[in-house]
Amino acid sequence: MGGARKSWREKLQDSKGLPRVETITPKMSSRWGTGTVVIPAPLEVDAMMKRVPKGKLTTINEIRQALAKKHKASIGCPLTTGIFAWIAAHAADEEERAGKKKITPWWRTLKAGGMLNEKYPGGSAEQKRRLQAEGNAVVRKGRSRNWIVADFEDRLVRPGE
Repeated sequence: MGGARKSWREKLQDSKGLPRVETITPKMSSRWGTGTVVIPAPLEVDAMMKRVPKGKLTTINEIRQALAKKHKASIGCPLTTGIFAWIAAHAADEEERAGKKKITPWWRTLKAGGMLNEKYPGGSAEQKRRLQAEGNAVVRKGRSRNWIVADFEDRLVRPGE
């Protein structure tokens, strides 16, 4: 049965003992190299996303690098950083629906390679609409169904720097 489902905003507030820096295990090192990995708290990822000003963009990888630097870790966890960006986007959408004007500009956080995130609120279409409204050119990536921001590298920022 359980209680009511958690809202996105509640999920964003739930840090579950994070952030945490852990040693990269030998099993993980083939993919991530050696050293340490920071598993960020959801609110940290949200805070990084909030720092991307209008006219600028960031990617999950830029956020991961900023988190790694902040926690003096070798890398930021790709999995949790992506999941927490997704939660932050949905929490912002929830706030906007509740009438809040100043929300986390989730649409400015792209996937690696400048790709739009189909898992964000409203899918790629809504992210595309918001990005275009801020003057970004959004184009198809090759023959794929994926959308990317053209020349996104020119507007890239690493939050926190």
